[in-house]
Amino acid sequence: MEFDPRIVMFVVFGAGLTLAVTLERWLARYWLSLPILYIAVGFAVWSLPLGLPHFNPTVDGFDAITLEYATEFIVIASLMAAGIAIDRPVSWVNWRQIWPLLVIAMPLTIGAVALLGWWGLGLAPASAILLGAALAPTDPVLARSVQVGPPGEDQRHDVRFSLTVEAGLNDGFAFPFTYLAIAAVGMTALGGWTLEWAALDLGWRIVMGCAVGWAVGRIGSWYVFEREADSPMEEIDEASESTAQPSYSTSEGLIVLGTLLLAYGLAELVEGYGFLAVFVGAVTARQRENRSRYHKISHHFIDQIEQIVLVAVLFGFGAMLASGVLSALTWPAALVGIALIFIIRPIAGLLAELNCDLPMVGKLAVAFLGVRGMGSIYYLAYGQNHADFAQIELLWATVSFAILLSIVVHGVVSGPLIRHVENRRAHVHAGQDTSMEALSPEAATTANKRE
Repeated sequence: MEFDPRIVMFVVFGAGLTLAVTLERWLARYWLSLPILYIAVGFAVWSLPLGLPHFNPTVDGFDAITLEYATEFIVIASLMAAGIAIDRPVSWVNWRQIWPLLVIAMPLTIGAVALLGWWGLGLAPASAILLGAALAPTDPVLARSVQVGPPGEDQRHDVRFSLTVEAGLNDGFAFPFTYLAIAAVGMTALGGWTLEWAALDLGWRIVMGCAVGWAVGRIGSWYVFEREADSPMEEIDEASESTAQPSYSTSEGLIVLGTLLLAYGLAELVEGYGFLAVFVGAVTARQRENRSRYHKISHHFIDQIEQIVLVAVLFGFGAMLASGVLSALTWPAALVGIALIFIIRPIAGLLAELNCDLPMVGKLAVAFLGVRGMGSIYYLAYGQNHADFAQIELLWATVSFAILLSIVVHGVVSGPLIRHVENRRAHVHAGQDTSMEALSPEAATTANKRE
């Protein structure tokens, strides 16, 4: 009996979507994550003699383009979901533990990985920079288990907040170094091209991404909540009291998706960073009517879209592994991936968080849980599609191995580590509550701020 490969893919994808939510909850009991299972299934299915098409960006340029577009969309959706979930007001003080992760941990990671790529793997400077840029950003897609929960849920610990905002912002801040790698192809010395990079890619694009995101977020939230204020209110009668709630319809999802794509597209049109615009726009919109039920509906809608694309991308990554993307992997390349997960990111993260108010266990959690994933695939595919990089097979093998290692290690460790940090915080707060009566009001306030 001969199976039609197209029908087999329909069956695999349909079963994956149907079982995703149930499997995610079941796997959490065993310190596992959904990506681990789905990548394994994708690898197993594509390894069978079913005639399924190979999927390897090092062999077929069309596969690289497909990867760029697919991972671009899922990163956009994930950034939107992460931004809507952030309810902490934006200010330098409230977000003070985030900035060092962007201006210290990320450049250190890029530099260390690029140096290892040049020295240990013999990569050309441009290829080494691209390797550092691809592996530096943490991933908003695969880090769902360590991020803040949906609006209205009690998952707001500082560790979750730090990891969520870092993943939301550093996807935009990695782009300048991807452009640096593209500009460096064929260059043998520093010159005017580096000044142009600093002015355009490091300056203008970041500013415009933030500006467009802020503007779209403000206009989008005004449109939603001003229209909502004029729309009929539905009365909800609960026992003895009636509560007026704004009425919502399923069409609200169209507004969410529309503003998401609008922010990304407008930012790219003015040569800004679309990823940055999407996250900034989502955070800006959330700041208005912070307690509105609309944000939870929006988050649920975009989360569903993200999960649908995620299932396809996870199976696709498993197919890449089965199609030989790791065939160019060498021991030095594997050691680069191991060093990134266990040495470079933890040290860079700890250096960045030295002066933050988190306890040491919280700093360790933020430093270690730097998940690598779909963003790394996107940046590498983008670089491949926009310049002729030497040793592209080795780059794909190194990045794919690092992602696979991150998915396994962080997928197993993240759940227990986050629970330990949150339980420790709950225990400290419980101890404070029992002794708060013995403190003066000023001392009690100080104690709470330290937590």
